[in-house]
Amino acid sequence: MTVIPADLSGIDVRAEIERLRKERNAVILAHYYQKPELQDLADFVGDSLELSRKAAATNADVIAFCGVKFMADTAKILSPEKIVVLPDLEAGCSLEDSCPPEKFKAFREAHPDHIALTYINCSTEVKALSDVIVTSSSAETILQQIPKDQKIIFGPDRHLGGYLSRKFNRDMLLWPGVCIVHEAFSETELMKLKAQHPNAPIAAHPECPPHIIDHADYVGSTSGILKYAMEMPGDTLIVATEPHIIHQMQLALPGKTFIGAPGADGNCNCNICPYMALNTMEKLYLALRNLQPRVEIEEGLRLAAKKSLDRMLEMASGSVGKGDLGAR
Repeated sequence: MTVIPADLSGIDVRAEIERLRKERNAVILAHYYQKPELQDLADFVGDSLELSRKAAATNADVIAFCGVKFMADTAKILSPEKIVVLPDLEAGCSLEDSCPPEKFKAFREAHPDHIALTYINCSTEVKALSDVIVTSSSAETILQQIPKDQKIIFGPDRHLGGYLSRKFNRDMLLWPGVCIVHEAFSETELMKLKAQHPNAPIAAHPECPPHIIDHADYVGSTSGILKYAMEMPGDTLIVATEPHIIHQMQLALPGKTFIGAPGADGNCNCNICPYMALNTMEKLYLALRNLQPRVEIEEGLRLAAKKSLDRMLEMASGSVGKGDLGAR
């Protein structure tokens, strides 16, 4: 974890970030699940892959990715010539952790007649072992292009894979990983909230388990949920994903009400991603100042991982990151 030195106490961190942004010719990216103050200063806010693609299209020398490790890795895969820094290198992902490369490799070898559709929330090594990477916004488009008789491994998120399997009646071998944030939502508490707001639709991320998905009026990626919020006719929406996405909804739609779906007993903050929360303004400042922690990927591994990302973009480029926010 990045340690904050005591000598930052007298520094205007926001002003220093702005100075370093120009000095380093840096682009700052923030995922929708980041704290509002990081979203507000970012050049781009959005879903993970689309952020990396936008950064790759800039002339920036440095990418500062306020997100988690696999996202910064993806930025480096697409922009090998740029310096990529992550404010806290300990900002991981429960889905990535659930799928160690050596175990995934053995699983693939045990099922040689299967292709691997792999959710982008995985390590670079697992991407290199996969046939096609998918995002929550592109998975449906890609799955529909794969012949019905083709056997499929889907990992590492069994809830996203299960949702796709049910929706398209496709039998897939599911890796048993889950997102700890989306796993935390309580069906009982959600129904209590729905009873209080009977006319409010529920929008859920497909990483949620079936007992949440089954109650949703809309299921989609974070950018898809944001787009749904903008287009829905009503004035109240219940949101079943990491609650920091609500900041963008409130900025775009100040006249509407957005309520985060509750976790556990309805009072905990267990639906806030603890990994995303590791990034702070102070750590972003230090990352830009020191150009550390820096993401590095061996070139052979990078090229192997890029193949599965390129395959996704060939099959579904129009659906990746649909609804992301542009430059500030």
